[in-house]
Amino acid sequence: MQIGALAGAVALGALCGTAWAADTYIPLISKGFQHQFWQAVKLGAEQEAKKQNVKISFEGPETEAMVDKQIDMLTADLSKHPQAIGFAALDSKAAIPLLKKAKKEKIPVIAFDSGVDSDIPLTTCATDNIAAAGVAADKMAELIGDSGDVALVVHDQTSRTGIDRRDGFLNQMKAKHPNIKVVSVQYGGGDQLKSTEITKAILQANPNLKGIFGANEGSIIGVLHGVKESNKKVVVIGYDSGKEQIEAIKSGAEAGAITQNPIGIGSCVVESAVKALKGEKLPKKLDTGFYWYDKTNVDDPKVKAVLYN
Repeated sequence: MQIGALAGAVALGALCGTAWAADTYIPLISKGFQHQFWQAVKLGAEQEAKKQNVKISFEGPETEAMVDKQIDMLTADLSKHPQAIGFAALDSKAAIPLLKKAKKEKIPVIAFDSGVDSDIPLTTCATDNIAAAGVAADKMAELIGDSGDVALVVHDQTSRTGIDRRDGFLNQMKAKHPNIKVVSVQYGGGDQLKSTEITKAILQANPNLKGIFGANEGSIIGVLHGVKESNKKVVVIGYDSGKEQIEAIKSGAEAGAITQNPIGIGSCVVESAVKALKGEKLPKKLDTGFYWYDKTNVDDPKVKAVLYN
């Protein structure tokens, strides 16, 4: 399933006082580096930067729990007075004062992966996480016979990705699958070890559990480890890809997952920044698409193109 770009264009010419030039510098601040997902986003950004003949940097904190460190990175990059900036917020509110500073200095902000609770970013390059998590909920319902207990292991409740994936799953279950009860929603910070322990605790507390949804790469790897260590049989559905998750899907340990388009997200950020600097119009949101994949289509060329390992 692939989702197209959303409408709602905004004019940028008056806002962006800096003209595009070949020596343009655009720092990108991601949510972390511990997942293969971010390396794929970085690759897409680097490929587009070469195509556009601009200079970029790509950085992020060591873990996705380090909101303060990410804010420090944003502060440092703004002090360099870049022509534009890309930002994937760990906390949808914490960075707003700094983004206001960027706007005052006429530095275009392009959000990616996870937006902020502000209209300052000129566009957001991201997956429609609510729709994607809704698909995950439908697949879970189908696989467990549309009734029973399920649980979620989510990376956080502060970023837009964490909030939207959680709520997209929960709202779809409530609206379409009333015989399924969500008995636990836990947060593991995207950390595999913490998510493993959370999963084991959920399984111990809920012996009749039929399924678990892991809402990002770190979460789902922890879920897989926790299920294996608990020697339980439950339906596992994930998000993102990566070598371990792809192998789990091929082996049957994981029923399926939602894959984003991380290379496309990285490319979108750089391309959008250059367009902003040229005074071009951008839609308020740019949907970079997603697919449901399982062992029946994991080798399909369309799906393989957006998987990373």
